[in-house]
Amino acid sequence: MKILCIIPARSGSKGISNKNIKLFKNKPLIAWTIEQAQKCKYNMKIIVSTDSEIYKNIALKYCAEVPFLRPYNISQDLSTDYEFITHCTNWLKNNENYYPDIIVQLRPTQPCRKIETINECLDIFIKNYNEYDSLRSVVENEKSPYKMYTINNNNLTPLFKSVNNFNESFNQPRQILPLCYLHNGYIDILKTSILKDNTISGNKIYPYIMNKNDTIDIDTIDDWKKAEENNIYKNIIIL
Repeated sequence: MKILCIIPARSGSKGISNKNIKLFKNKPLIAWTIEQAQKCKYNMKIIVSTDSEIYKNIALKYCAEVPFLRPYNISQDLSTDYEFITHCTNWLKNNENYYPDIIVQLRPTQPCRKIETINECLDIFIKNYNEYDSLRSVVENEKSPYKMYTINNNNLTPLFKSVNNFNESFNQPRQILPLCYLHNGYIDILKTSILKDNTISGNKIYPYIMNKNDTIDIDTIDDWKKAEENNIYKNIIIL
């Protein structure tokens, strides 16, 4: 199967200025993810999707492909993953006659992502290719959404009124509520064929459940400091 790895790295980060190229352990943050993809046992076409010429040059230095700059209109705060993924696949199809069977999205905000985990997730997805549309890494959510509310017209409105035959789930002990999981941005895998249905997840998503202590998704300066100090980074080799 043809496997395309897309590493999204737009400029204009609000939480940390130029986060994707800021030095983490003496290398640009994006470099860690590029090298993870390169060391994967699967032969993947590795594309960095960025809107920045500066980011492009850094990605090229670490031997990723950057055959285009992502258009401005799909590089904004509210731009979606679907937009840059379809832009990338359409560009490759139209300009290089390349169309993958599987797309792997690796976000640069996971600098200590284990290569073994990438391999394992691809093993699982390929083995179950006919059963699932996508795979997403998740962690157990600490706060149950069955106890959450919205506010409408100054009225507190529960998200769920009942669950598993329990009325007023928001008033039930959390121990009897269903476990819920949160997408942690560690790895996403999808069949390219589902893009035609305007989705990057499809109807059947394989849950790759992770321990919340095994990963830190860097979004803020506090995350950055926590990542640098965390034990999971002690074995990183600085090249």
